[in-house]
Order: sequence, then structure tokens, then C-alpha cells
Amino acid sequence: MSLDIQIRTLQSRDAAAVAVLAFQLGYERSSDQIVDWIRQLNPASQMAYVATRNDEVVGWIEVSIVHHLQSDRHSLIGGLVVKDGTRGAGIGRLLCAQVEQWSRDQGLDTIRVTSRSTREAAHRFYLRDGYRQTKLSAVFEKALEPDPASKRGTAEAVPPQTTSNA
Repeated sequence: MSLDIQIRTLQSRDAAAVAVLAFQLGYERSSDQIVDWIRQLNPASQMAYVATRNDEVVGWIEVSIVHHLQSDRHSLIGGLVVKDGTRGAGIGRLLCAQVEQWSRDQGLDTIRVTSRSTREAAHRFYLRDGYRQTKLSAVFEKALEPDPASKRGTAEAVPPQTTSNA
């Protein structure tokens, strides 16, 4: 396979192709949701790129700056996918190189990526690309119920409970 790949910033016109690739990664995102995400993008702290071949989107990557209390600032690859049938041709490596450069340009010296435990081929890719596994984690998620205060149409804070010794 000829590797005539261009890497460029994600644009709204890429939304449909990016949605298809997100589905290949296991996530359902509509084109409209992706366009909304692009509109809210803050390039100072988050970026996304696509890989194209003959104007066809064949991969994408998203990266953001993480600034937690317990660790130094670093960049985090939030998603990387290369189209089925084009994997193994170096497209993922090109996308990673792009976000690594973006991270350096932001003054960062560490980039991290998380990968589902079942994605063994992805793990091999990252290890070949110079990443090292630093820990195993489980991810927990909780769906939040709407705030009862918002149901009343008010954002008033509920006063704390107090006790009296009187």
C-alpha cells in the first residue's frame, strides 16, 4: 500500500468520516455531535488531526492537556483510530508524531495514552512506538441524576444542615 498520507487539523467537513471511524473504535458519535465538539475545541489545550489519503479521511487522533493536582502537566491521547483495511501502513505512527510535536509546542515533555485491555494490537503498536506501560487501571463511571434544584427552575444552593445544642 502506497503511503501518500497527509496530516491536517480536523475540520467540520470531516465529521461524517470521523463518526464512522469512531464507531470502528467502539463509540457512537453522530456527525452533528462531532461538529459541535469541533466548535468547542480550544486549540491551546486540545487538538485533533485527521490523516487523509486522496482526500479520504483514513484516521484521526485527539489530544488534550491534562493538569491534575497529583501529577505534572502532560498530554493525553484521548482517541486514535485508523480505518479498517489501512492499519499497519504507518498512518497511526504519523498521527502520533503530529500530537507529539503539538505536545512539545505546548511545552510538555510527557504524553500518555490509555487503551482498553482487550485492544492487544493497539498495545503492541504503542510499545513499538516507544511508549511504555506504566500501570493497569479500571475505569468507573456514574450517570448523574439531574440536580433537584434545577427541576425547580432555580440554582439556589441548599443550606448545610446544622445542629443546635440549645
